[in-house]
Amino acid sequence: MTAWDLKTGPWITRYTPAAPGPGAVQLVCLPHAGGSATFFKPLSAHMPPGVEVLAAQYPGRQERRNEPCTEDIGRLADAVADALGHLPDTAPLALFGHSMGALVGWEVARRLEAGGRTRPVALIASGRGAPAAHRNAHLGRRSDAELVADLTALSGTAGALLADPGILAMVLPVLRGDYRALDAFAYRPGVPLRCPISVFLGEDDPWARGADAEGWRRETTGGTSFRRFPGGHFYLAEQWPAVATAVAACLGRVPAS
Repeated sequence: MTAWDLKTGPWITRYTPAAPGPGAVQLVCLPHAGGSATFFKPLSAHMPPGVEVLAAQYPGRQERRNEPCTEDIGRLADAVADALGHLPDTAPLALFGHSMGALVGWEVARRLEAGGRTRPVALIASGRGAPAAHRNAHLGRRSDAELVADLTALSGTAGALLADPGILAMVLPVLRGDYRALDAFAYRPGVPLRCPISVFLGEDDPWARGADAEGWRRETTGGTSFRRFPGGHFYLAEQWPAVATAVAACLGRVPAS
């Protein structure tokens, strides 16, 4: 099942039906730079009953391809947090962000906790060092050839797709817009989150070194845990069942069989 939530408009895509009842959780997934909501669709197939899987769809991609990218992490988080405020309050809400999505998820969690709305019960930060460890790598200034080389090295997109000029024409502007948002990101210290943070890392991920990831401990009073998976930056795409099991454990759910 895939559908927009009528109350949140194009910002939130639903991949599993709402599951009210004891122990139910709304899991909101936040994509990486250049990524879209559909990246998380395989996750929904492996989550246990009672976990409602939703994903944020940023402007500039897929059905929102005619909208300009939001080149500011803060404004992106504002919009996502506002959309989540319109979700039916039928179950606790958890956030799962990968790479850039981990930063967006952290900013969304801060807004939800500060705004008096339903605060998240968990933040799962994947493939990203702590916000305070962010460094401006001027990614948005890279040439098309450099961006393709980055994607190939990270295995975020299949090589055959990168060889297709039509696919590149759609992917590169979105990736560059997201990279500009990362370039402009500046860490702002504030009140630590109250929800626990679970950090997922690929063992061979060059973008999420252990020392930088340890900084997530300072971003919450709710406790921090770490889980490492075989693979690189996009370790998730190679092992969704294992990722789903780990996510379910973070949410206190029994994993799908």
